[in-house]
Amino acid sequence: MPETGSLPHIDRTHKTTIMKEPKVQVGILFEPQIKFILLTPYHINGEEVSGKQVVTYDNGHILWQGHSYDELLFEPLHEKSDAFELQDVTIGINFHWERKENLRFIGALKIIVENKKLTGINVIHVEDYLTSVISSEMSATASLELLKAHAVISRSWLLAGLSLPYSKDREKSNTTPEKVPYSTSSFPPLAQEAENKILIRWYERDAHTHFDVCADDHCQRYQGITRASTDMVRQAISATRGEVLMSEGTICDARFSKCCGGAFEEFQYCWENIRHPYLSKQRDSKKATDLPDLCKEAEAERWIRTSPEAFCNTKDKKVLSQVLNNYDQETTDFYRWKVEYEQEELSKLILKRSGIDYGQILDLVPVERGTSGRLVRLKIIGTKRTMIIGKELEIRRTLSPSHLYSSAFIIDKVNVTNGIPDRFILTGAGWGHGVGLCQIGAAVMGEQGYTYDTILLHYYIGATIDKLY
Repeated sequence: MPETGSLPHIDRTHKTTIMKEPKVQVGILFEPQIKFILLTPYHINGEEVSGKQVVTYDNGHILWQGHSYDELLFEPLHEKSDAFELQDVTIGINFHWERKENLRFIGALKIIVENKKLTGINVIHVEDYLTSVISSEMSATASLELLKAHAVISRSWLLAGLSLPYSKDREKSNTTPEKVPYSTSSFPPLAQEAENKILIRWYERDAHTHFDVCADDHCQRYQGITRASTDMVRQAISATRGEVLMSEGTICDARFSKCCGGAFEEFQYCWENIRHPYLSKQRDSKKATDLPDLCKEAEAERWIRTSPEAFCNTKDKKVLSQVLNNYDQETTDFYRWKVEYEQEELSKLILKRSGIDYGQILDLVPVERGTSGRLVRLKIIGTKRTMIIGKELEIRRTLSPSHLYSSAFIIDKVNVTNGIPDRFILTGAGWGHGVGLCQIGAAVMGEQGYTYDTILLHYYIGATIDKLY
């Protein structure tokens, strides 16, 4: 057992319920037509219905069984066991492994009209939702301590959003980099931003106005009871029931990603310009605690070109299989990775992904980096246009057919003729935004004998673990 230092604060003294276990509404499917199977009898409008069903968008309404509705709610007779199956659900939206699957869920099914389509929403108790999230986000064969840690952060992230509703008037309107409008879906018209030669936006869960969270990586990966949940997962949920991370009297916005690349990123470099003290820079190690100033270009380049010691610096297949589902295991290099683009390939890619014609790409210039070396602002210099873009996810989306693994990369230009490179090589670090818990690093910690509370307080600095219900 590794040394854990002083014991973290876990408040389990509450004898009365602080709050009842809430329910969460999860947006699953967004299509003009939704096909599903009620695997057991469900209630709707005082009647029982089961079997195959089809609902279709029809001029602002829902068409079902020859009748028109504004909303439908199929409620289970038995919440813990009754299930339905949604067909052709897209998972891994915009990722390299995007695909359609039939997914099964317990709880209620709500159908609403949204953006000239139908949205299928699963209404489910938080703890049941978490059982699926843990099995969907990682392998259900992960170590118990890792599963317990993930249960706490998934619950914290969810309840932070439910208990502290986001203001819907937070869109930014001026051209200061931290205050340019952001979008959460496909790219909107960019005329105003293009005139200002700067486009800074980030992608948040407050895009969802008719449900609490979506079921994809934009929020938390949630695939119902499709991914087999084990006794270990259920034990992890039960052992941590109601536990959340707290800081300064509020539930922590407990972000997490696949691999930090050896250093933690800070919240404000990826999302709104607000600093959370528990999401601070630190090295992902107990042995080596020194961390260079990766906001500096020279230090970031040295860091990314090498392979520093860190919990997440592993190729151990046993550990990786705990975190990565089958489709995630299609990715083999993530701690350090490399992507190469020919000139024509890159210029066409950026045009397609951003909607902006830069012409031939002359240079990609780092403008600002965060505490993990991730690019916050990147200048794209083309023969037709020059623009600064950010934040990290915008950069990752612009420079990849799906997403770059992270924005912690450096750029090498090859065969520059008359100022125009033939090829660009991006050498990068990590997988995801790098804020909060590093799933692969946490898996290694669990394998090395660290307890879940020690794992949590390694990644969420100065936080406490309290029990809400």
